[in-house]
Amino acid sequence: MASLGVGNLGEFLREQRRQARLSLRQLAEAAGVSNPYLSQIERGLRKPSAEILQQIAKGLRISAETLYVQAGILDERAEGGADGERAAGGGVPEAVRADPHLTEQQKQALLQIYDSFRREHQQEHTQHRENPR
Repeated sequence: MASLGVGNLGEFLREQRRQARLSLRQLAEAAGVSNPYLSQIERGLRKPSAEILQQIAKGLRISAETLYVQAGILDERAEGGADGERAAGGGVPEAVRADPHLTEQQKQALLQIYDSFRREHQQEHTQHRENPR
């Protein structure tokens, strides 16, 4: 069977599965898909639907959006928000979500902290514009 050009997704899934210390069989069971089907996805032979990716994401305990971007279903720019917001953030949220060395809990904590800093800065910037010295 020829590759469908989803090798990057398959490689990413395999790496995430290994980071989570799950066997192919364990992830297949957690995601509710067959072991052979998951193996074909990892080898780039099958292209999963968004629903299957969501199930796999739950099994891996990562965001479904991360898998959607890897699969080409969701554009990275769309995930990151408006272009100005993305440029100002430098892709930090995307980098945090894509880091295979962080747990989902660590990613959520970092994203919450980052968002709070951005909101604080935005409030200071708004106050400065309203009350220039």
